[in-house]
Amino acid sequence: MSNDDNQEPVMTAFALESLQRRMRAMHSLYYQAVSTMELEHVNHFEREGVLPIAFCLFHYTNMHDVSFMGLTSIAPVWNPEWQERVQMSIDDHGKHRTVDEMIHQRIGDYEAFKQYQRTVFDRTEAYLDQLDPADLTRVVVPRPFPPQIATTYSARVAGPQGITVLDGFECWIYQHGLRHMGEIELARGLVGLGGMTS
Repeated sequence: MSNDDNQEPVMTAFALESLQRRMRAMHSLYYQAVSTMELEHVNHFEREGVLPIAFCLFHYTNMHDVSFMGLTSIAPVWNPEWQERVQMSIDDHGKHRTVDEMIHQRIGDYEAFKQYQRTVFDRTEAYLDQLDPADLTRVVVPRPFPPQIATTYSARVAGPQGITVLDGFECWIYQHGLRHMGEIELARGLVGLGGMTS
């Protein structure tokens, strides 16, 4: 057995531990954001072409929920009962909709939304806590990629075999979450609130 073979399990364990820490840190930013905003802040309409914070919050959390299914085959949390509780004005994460449509996104029950968000985030953290590091290399979308995947950031990240579990968690959940957190921090300034990290 080569030294590279000996190091692979160590490196995948290190990658998983790093992913676990970074996912918790990113989730903590979302919890801090929602705990320091009121419904009037998240539903604030700035002007045409500028999405409200409500869009970023629901879009990311719901895409996180859906992406988790793509990585684990576990059904999403979101269902008609959650929609009845949260009362999103548009029951859609909006990935395939236009900005003109999604500027109308609003959260109805903010406390219920926070519960949905925590349910989604807690499930991901619990899953990563029990994940076998070897599973990080499992291919979830093999090449050649279908059209809806071929234009994504994860397709650019993918190796020769395709998109792995690690690629999916990194791109679809972690990096996607940071992107929208940046938008939320910018939008907080539009409603008189500050950022959360330096």
